[in-house]
Amino acid sequence: MFSIYKQSLKQLIVIFAGALLFSCSAEPEIQKEEAGAEFRAPAYPLITIDPYTSAWSMSDQLFDTPVKHWTGRNHSLIGALRVDGETYRFMGKEEIPLEPVVPNAKLEAWDGKYLTKKPASGWEKPDFNDAAWKSGKAGFGTPNTFQTATPWETEHIWVRREFTLPAFNTETDLFLVYSHDDDFELYLNGTEIVNTGNSARSDVILKLDKSLLNLDGKNTIAAHCWDRGGLAYVDFGIFKESEIQPVFEQTAIQNSVKITATQTKYDFSCGPVDLKVEFVSPLLMDDLDLLSRPVNYINYEVVSTDGKSHEVEVYLEATPEWAVNELSQEVEVTSGKTGNINFLKTGTTAQPVLEKKGDNVRIDWGYFYLASPKTANHTLAIGDFAGMKKVFAERGKIEGGQEKTTTVLSKSMPVLACTDVIGKVSAKPAKGYVMLAYDDIESIQYFGDNLKAWWTKDGQVSFNEALTSAAQDHQNIMNRCDAVDEAIYEEALAAGGENYARLCLLAYRQSIAAHKLVKDTNGNTLFLSKENFSNGSIGTVDVTYPSAPLFLKYNPELLKGMLNPIFYYSESGKWNKPFAAHDVGTYPLANGQTYGGDMPVEECGNMIILTTAIADVEGNADYAAEHWDVLTTWANYLMENGLDPENQLCTDDFAGHFAHNVNLSAKAIMGIAGYGKLAEMLGKNEVAEKYTSEAKRMAQEWMKMADDGDHYRLTFDKPATWSQKYNIVWDKLINLGIFPDEVAQTEIAYYLTKQNKYGLPLDNRRTYTKSDWIIWTATLAEDTETFQKFIDPVYGFVSETPDRVPMSDWYETPDAKQVGFQARSVVGGYFIKMLEK
Repeated sequence: MFSIYKQSLKQLIVIFAGALLFSCSAEPEIQKEEAGAEFRAPAYPLITIDPYTSAWSMSDQLFDTPVKHWTGRNHSLIGALRVDGETYRFMGKEEIPLEPVVPNAKLEAWDGKYLTKKPASGWEKPDFNDAAWKSGKAGFGTPNTFQTATPWETEHIWVRREFTLPAFNTETDLFLVYSHDDDFELYLNGTEIVNTGNSARSDVILKLDKSLLNLDGKNTIAAHCWDRGGLAYVDFGIFKESEIQPVFEQTAIQNSVKITATQTKYDFSCGPVDLKVEFVSPLLMDDLDLLSRPVNYINYEVVSTDGKSHEVEVYLEATPEWAVNELSQEVEVTSGKTGNINFLKTGTTAQPVLEKKGDNVRIDWGYFYLASPKTANHTLAIGDFAGMKKVFAERGKIEGGQEKTTTVLSKSMPVLACTDVIGKVSAKPAKGYVMLAYDDIESIQYFGDNLKAWWTKDGQVSFNEALTSAAQDHQNIMNRCDAVDEAIYEEALAAGGENYARLCLLAYRQSIAAHKLVKDTNGNTLFLSKENFSNGSIGTVDVTYPSAPLFLKYNPELLKGMLNPIFYYSESGKWNKPFAAHDVGTYPLANGQTYGGDMPVEECGNMIILTTAIADVEGNADYAAEHWDVLTTWANYLMENGLDPENQLCTDDFAGHFAHNVNLSAKAIMGIAGYGKLAEMLGKNEVAEKYTSEAKRMAQEWMKMADDGDHYRLTFDKPATWSQKYNIVWDKLINLGIFPDEVAQTEIAYYLTKQNKYGLPLDNRRTYTKSDWIIWTATLAEDTETFQKFIDPVYGFVSETPDRVPMSDWYETPDAKQVGFQARSVVGGYFIKMLEK
């Protein structure tokens, strides 16, 4: 049984002595903590607020690459320290957007020829006769998505584009920038230069071999794309490097980087001084006002290391890239102040509030803020991308700059800059902080109602008030973050060992920040997930299900906020099928399911199991009682259809439809048993007996039907197959007593014979896996040593994968390469081991 959640997380934490950090007054030196450890992450969380405001360092050293949005687009942050007149860049990289030579559809709806049935051979050659092909404007894709100008709704499309290069410096490198969904092959003047296989990517940059180009005449790009389902898209163009040269070329020396649950901490050497930088996302689950407040901190501390004093200035800079979906959008940058805070803010001039939905999109309404305490040492200014840095490198400070500017980012890139002229620094540390924040104005559209973020208190709290409070609360928040970090680390370490603890620390911010916290018009909590790099769905049940352990552990009210939209969807009559919906829309528009197919057994099982888990954590079934009628409908659906599921999808929908799914059947049985437990907790004894008995009977039948000797099958009808039976873990955690213990232990023993270097495959069909399911499966083990045999390969994947993206959960077990998905909330499932008794 779970440890009962009777107290808030705050009450469970011991406040550790010496944890006071970064107040505006004199403070003790930053302490070396044991809350985490240094390890190589695929990407390091920096600013993690919600699915739109989420920026990461995708390299081992903070200064090796530009800071990027989780989708891979630049969300530039640059930091430099000037010591005795010499400048050291410690954060980000100066990367001006490429300039168009042959524009793509994001800049211009270019003319192309296309065909949706297989063309004659030689279609990719420059001299191919395409007169019979249709003419259309790019991009080509699913209507009303991306930059689609010509709808493409068939399985395949072939596109040809002829162009003549304009005059340019022939010494300049050229790059192909292309987007595709899904499989993509592209030829430049008849030579294949791209062949992706099964994948979908946006704005991939490929350096071109200029010898393939005709610099003085006609060129042809020919491409073929195969849409395997879901969205479809094709676009490409040729770009060149900007002629603007970097200013902060000298870098600091990075000594270490450490990840805790709420912070990423760097240590640098900048000549004769040491610099510590902390990125803090105060996502504390015992304080939903704070968790929702869209303000993160960057703390810094400088100390001399050679016994001498040194003149030190700090430079921090962001760009309006934080507030646009595409660089072709016009932005405005302005300055302001509130209370004891100065700030710069930027947003699009169009302000299309809640007009966009989708997966690979970024917010282009509301305003991004760079803010700092109002002191004599701090200066905030708007200026030119290169010019502002040059002034700082030469003088150690910046001038007032422009009061306001309006521009299109593809034409010029202004910066929002802050300097802190610290002055003489010796053995006594000097420190400060800035705040990065985003006011999205309206957060979610929920069945026609535009909802503001939780922190606004239904619009009663202004953003200026939130920013002021964030500054006033800074030291207290740091104390609380340090204490929570320590507690989570120690608990994860005790549950599963060092590698397991590290996985949990990296998962914490990623999982929470893939949600948005709001209230509906009746005051009900809504904690809405976004399916990042999956399909962009909002409130997806089979994303909630794997994410749930983190929220069960630290605040089940948030899990209720994940389930509430699905309950409402059925109970309101807006969804009238006898099983649970898959989702409630496409982020951020939660107006009803947009996914193309249903997952009847999957979603019914998920909803009932998680409702049962909430009851077990809270020690009562009050939440279930509120939704009893619809839970009964779903339980009855599982009774009728769950033992031997028909051809349908499960949460692992990327593997496709198939029937007789043994693991899905186990989920149905867990759901029925969960309903029986809820009935018992509500005093409905006859109902409890009926459903619990049926679950036990079905489990015995399941064992006979799935038996394959030393393990249980993938599907009931196919011997010599196997799969992870991660759904059975709830039998152990909630103590349902449905499956005999030997079922799980038989499976565990068999799985140990099937592991590859980087983990246990999902099943016998492919070598890819899901990291969340491995940890659920590992939790079936009876001892920590066996548990760690499954965890260590997953940790190997995270620390060795070649794909530098926010942690993927879908990857290949032989070589640790990402298959798809990134920055998703499902990594909250890593915390499932911590739910054991």
